Amino acid sequence: MDQEMLDTLVKELEKHRFSMGQVEGVPLPGDTCDAWDTIYNFQAREDDVLIATYPKAGTTWAQEILDLILQEGDVEKAMRAPCFMKVPFIDLVPNKIIPSGIDLANAMTSQRLIKTHLPIRLIPPSFWEKNAKVVYVARNAKDCMVSYYFFQKMNKGLPEPGTWDNYFSSFLSGEVPWGSWFDHVIGWWKARDKHQILYIFYEDMIEDPMREIRRMVKFLGKDLSEDVLETIKHHTSFQAMKNNPMTNFSVLPSVVFDQSISAFMRKGTVGDWKNHFTVAQNNVFDEEYEKKMEGQDLTFRMEL
Repeated sequence: MDQEMLDTLVKELEKHRFSMGQVEGVPLPGDTCDAWDTIYNFQAREDDVLIATYPKAGTTWAQEILDLILQEGDVEKAMRAPCFMKVPFIDLVPNKIIPSGIDLANAMTSQRLIKTHLPIRLIPPSFWEKNAKVVYVARNAKDCMVSYYFFQKMNKGLPEPGTWDNYFSSFLSGEVPWGSWFDHVIGWWKARDKHQILYIFYEDMIEDPMREIRRMVKFLGKDLSEDVLETIKHHTSFQAMKNNPMTNFSVLPSVVFDQSISAFMRKGTVGDWKNHFTVAQNNVFDEEYEKKMEGQDLTFRMEL
């Protein structure tokens, strides 16, 4: 990228850094709100596979696994492009570096793997009309909060998160990009029997990645050998993905993702929240969590 392009990008990012809006009460980046009609009217195809997550719930990990399953374990094909180019993010609107997720998806031949962070009530209706398959990954709220905080610090396309104390309150009240963690995980959980949704937990993926890879393979109707499954498991380990320029976002300049502030692939563990929550914050969180999750048959593990 030449200096002129970099300068233009910096100006664009400065203009949009603090731009947030809302769609039906859900906080979303301003550019996403501006292009909402185009996003909501996106045309899904019957063989699309949608990867849906709340931000920082293991999205890149899951999409790399799913891509390798669709490529039947061919690592060379999986390395064909950076993850944000080969798996269109339909919520993302163009800047000077990454094309619009909608444009990327529309230009692709089938079978497409598509990504979204949208809560289920905002998903383009065509996904349900076409009965597309969805893999939803959910991560416990405490680790999600910590991971999202560090991500917002380094991602120049999202608002500055402020202090950890302030962010803690914002996250709990759902005043962060893509809204409430509680609404997100509960909404998708309740819909899993109405649509073709495979609901996976990040903690289960950490505990036994092969078991969860097998679940995804079965859900996608694939029949892969043990050798291929081992290849997928190895290629999608945290260390392999951290070292892989197609998954670690190192191809993006620091004016987009400043990885000197925090690595995109930061820890990939369960229970890191214990290094950041104070005792008082943990008590506040647990009280709010109990209220919001009351009556739900949805259980998360905060540690393994």
